[in-house]
Amino acid sequence: MDGMIPLLAGAVSTVIFAGGTLPMLVKAARTKDLSSYSLGNIVLSNLGNVIQSIYVFHLPAGPMWVLHTFYLLSTALMLFWYLRYTPSPVLGRRSGLVRSPAAARPARAERPRSGLGGC
Repeated sequence: MDGMIPLLAGAVSTVIFAGGTLPMLVKAARTKDLSSYSLGNIVLSNLGNVIQSIYVFHLPAGPMWVLHTFYLLSTALMLFWYLRYTPSPVLGRRSGLVRSPAAARPARAERPRSGLGGC
């Protein structure tokens, strides 16, 4: 019974952490708007997860493996989506195939000015 309490706590916390992250992933997938995320944070999260894998996957298999695998996949997916859908500051354009809403609208024609002061 002593070993069951930590295992149960790990399983419950894994479900809670994953449940807290899923809405972010669903929203990012649905809207393709990742402008509120920091590229530095996403890159560091991926780097930290890869390094943490050395530790986690040397532990006995259990809820921590499930949670860590979920974090590995979700941060990698967020990095992929960020690079694909966020405007590139270097190129000044979107890096992916999705067009911006402004690009989808036709340009508004300029009205000729009559020179009569707004009449």
